[in-house]
Amino acid sequence: MRIVIVTGLSGAGKSTALRALEDYGYYCVDNAPLPLIGQMIDWMVSEGDIDELALAIDARQHPYLDGYREEIERLTAHGHRAEVLYLEASDASLVRRYSTTRRRHPLSGTDLMAGIRRDRVVLAELRRIGTVIDTTNLNVHQLKGIIQDRYGDDAMGLAVMLQSFGFRQGVPNEANMVFDVRFLPNPYFVTHLTEHDGRDADVAQYVLDTDEGRAILTHVESMLRFALPQFQKERKLYLTVAIGCTGGRHRSVALVEALATRLRPDWDVLIKHRDLDVRN
Repeated sequence: MRIVIVTGLSGAGKSTALRALEDYGYYCVDNAPLPLIGQMIDWMVSEGDIDELALAIDARQHPYLDGYREEIERLTAHGHRAEVLYLEASDASLVRRYSTTRRRHPLSGTDLMAGIRRDRVVLAELRRIGTVIDTTNLNVHQLKGIIQDRYGDDAMGLAVMLQSFGFRQGVPNEANMVFDVRFLPNPYFVTHLTEHDGRDADVAQYVLDTDEGRAILTHVESMLRFALPQFQKERKLYLTVAIGCTGGRHRSVALVEALATRLRPDWDVLIKHRDLDVRN
């Protein structure tokens, strides 16, 4: 297994790093006590379906921290790849982050700086054996990018969900981008097309083989080809593009299917027709 022990100062970004590793396929465990880690890893190996593990630990485990060097050596001796990722930041940056979140430092009472100083002392040994990343001047996207570059799958890119929907049922909550295509010709009012949906070739032709249909297909494709690389640069892994018509059965479905065909050679595209079976 590849095992990454995520540690460092409280407030330096461990939660962000752990979430990023989880996005990249790591099985993540937060603050498991050292005496249980060996048993847990042995169990995972016996199960055989987990090969990447991230363990987050902090100074609250101070009774066990001195044993992590030996534990890493033991894991390495058993053929695992184990390493420590240590995150730190300047005192001023940590104070600012705690002031913003209004959370209490785990090692402090009312004296935040005392807790930060104690944190540095308790974790000093892990810092010596770890890869150190200073997050003082990093935002969450930049830190996530560093994690991806070091631990992520190079083949993993942005997954694009193209979702059709009907405005009658409301706009999908998960949508990042929404396009309204209710201005297109509506097959619902054509007798021989009413009972079919946008996946039907005759329905798709009726919707898209018009000046308006060809134009919106071209414009939305152009917009996405511009926007998707920008989202990818921000290390976004999932994007939902919602395309809506009145009922979500004809026009939006046809456009989603056509867009997917055009984008799939270059992007990981998924399709969801939310309201295809809704009858009004």
